[in-house]
Amino acid sequence: MDVTAWLGFVSVALFVTFTPGPAVLMAISNSLSVGPRRAMVGSLGNAIGLLAVSAATTAGLGVLLSTSAKAFLVVKLLGACYLVWLGIKQWRQGERMASIADGDAAAAETAGLSRRALFLRGILVALTNPKAILFFTALFPQFMNHPETAMRDFVVLTVTFSLCAVLAHGFYVVLARALRRGLASPRRVKVMNRSFGACFVALGVSLLGWRGRTQ
Repeated sequence: MDVTAWLGFVSVALFVTFTPGPAVLMAISNSLSVGPRRAMVGSLGNAIGLLAVSAATTAGLGVLLSTSAKAFLVVKLLGACYLVWLGIKQWRQGERMASIADGDAAAAETAGLSRRALFLRGILVALTNPKAILFFTALFPQFMNHPETAMRDFVVLTVTFSLCAVLAHGFYVVLARALRRGLASPRRVKVMNRSFGACFVALGVSLLGWRGRTQ
């Protein structure tokens, strides 16, 4: 892959990763709830999840999802259910998030927002998104035109996309942090988290209606 092709891929990857979706929503929600440092733990987990998704695409899962309606439906249902579950959990946290917003680490642990939990959440958001698998299946072949360097190109593209995702999350995390001062009251924190919960549920429901190539 020459530099021009790689830069072309970077531009596409940045556009995709900066476009709001489940992962970006997760990053913003985490930043407002537990601060930027903990939020980036979740984003790193999401990047690891993207690496796994990319590897699965190379192993043929992307082709399977694009040709098998049943396989696509299973992955889509898992992703939708997980997003809805995240939304319900976010909604029910209520007032507990106010103390977390004030930087109470113990409250964050109690609410299930430890670094480990955030990291695993980031991984699961990536793994349960069938759009990512089909995206990699459609995009990667456009930039891998030389069979003799296919594996090297795959590694470069995968790492590049994951880094673009971390960069995008970092931008939204910092932006959310800048807006956090105006959302410091318990009432606003409650409304904010219920809004994010509703958004997660809406994304899950919208995923149920999303059609892949097999439908």
